[in-house]
Amino acid sequence: MSSPIQALLRAEELPTHWYNLNADFPEPIPPPLHPGTRQPVTPDLLSAIFPENLVAQEMTAERLVEIPQEVRDVYSLYRPTPLLRAVRLEKALQTPAHIYYKYEGVSPAGSHKPNTAIPQAYYNKIAGTKRLATETGAGQWGSSLAFACSVFGLECNIYMVKVSFHQKPYRKLLMQTYGATVHASPSNQTEFGRKVLAADPQSSGSLGLAISEAIEDTVTHPGTKYALGSVLNHVCLHQSVIGLETITQMERAGEEPDVIIGCAGGGSNFAGLAFPFLRGKIAGRKNYRIVAVEPASCPSLTKGELRYDFGDMAETTPLMMMHTLGHTFMPPNIHAGGLRYHGMAPMVSHCKKLGLIEAVAVPQLKVFESAVRFARTEGIVPAPESSHAIAVAIDEALRCKAEGRKRVIVFNLSGNGLLDLAAYDSFLSGKMHESGLDTGE
Repeated sequence: MSSPIQALLRAEELPTHWYNLNADFPEPIPPPLHPGTRQPVTPDLLSAIFPENLVAQEMTAERLVEIPQEVRDVYSLYRPTPLLRAVRLEKALQTPAHIYYKYEGVSPAGSHKPNTAIPQAYYNKIAGTKRLATETGAGQWGSSLAFACSVFGLECNIYMVKVSFHQKPYRKLLMQTYGATVHASPSNQTEFGRKVLAADPQSSGSLGLAISEAIEDTVTHPGTKYALGSVLNHVCLHQSVIGLETITQMERAGEEPDVIIGCAGGGSNFAGLAFPFLRGKIAGRKNYRIVAVEPASCPSLTKGELRYDFGDMAETTPLMMMHTLGHTFMPPNIHAGGLRYHGMAPMVSHCKKLGLIEAVAVPQLKVFESAVRFARTEGIVPAPESSHAIAVAIDEALRCKAEGRKRVIVFNLSGNGLLDLAAYDSFLSGKMHESGLDTGE
């Protein structure tokens, strides 16, 4: 147990404000559009599913947004998270590169998702919300929101993508342990879920489908609001604690990153690490390479179109300008369930458009080869999603070796994989198949 002095020092290291990249974009981000009128959305439209205090954060242009003390108190259960240097991995690779990773797997739910689940639950609580509805892919977000709801005394109803519901039963049990109700999506709980099941009883589901179910649940149950674990501006805002802490920790380590890497599905964990660093890049003070890594089977940034699209399959969300594979796209059943989303966060998409970041897609077998390599050197079993970043960090380190150049690499290890061991069993037993996507698909 930490001493009172250690606890005070730990609390002082916590950021007091979130950082909003929208304040520093050299070109304004296109606004979301009303699904009917195709006009920019107004706060009253968003207030149908979100509390007004979160709507205000979604639309704010403030650079720094104060973190409420009640939120910081809960953050202090696990924040600041450690920044570690992967010395044993460096040695195994025989690279001159210095590899650092920000480890978000120390949170109660084992991933970065509580960074936004906690404030979302808090803001809903003070707004008078009684119940939250949401979706989850691999279960990190659902587990995090279930935890946050238990802290603030809210009911939590979760629609979990069916393939992950069956692949990752312990994540479902973790949500239930925190007090949430969990349904496999598509479910018979909603009209849209029943419609999908009637057309395809074997549907494995998708995040876009589960979002549709959660939004329908929200608008049909009094006292309920919707919570989203990625994509939206206020989610990226909350996740900025990752990068803000990393900047301070890198300064203490006496190093400046050359390459910054994060996995990207909806975009929240990538944004959390990258956005605070982008402030310096936009201002011309820094020249970081910032890389978003996505699965080859769901490559919205590398193969999707940048256009307005719906965030869900049932076309109930506002239209957002984002890199998208199409809101009806049903991705293959890869083990990185948290990255199976058809679109990319508008803010991340805007960064790609402006040339502030680059993107790369990685196939599943390479991801797990890298994950096992990391586990056998650093001792941490990484989540499949996070392992996409590891794969590219290893590529960068080997490039340094080939060129005989030292670079400082930082990536976000956004979660642990201790509840993903069935995926590792599939890989280690040789049963895992490669997954990809051709242009026709």
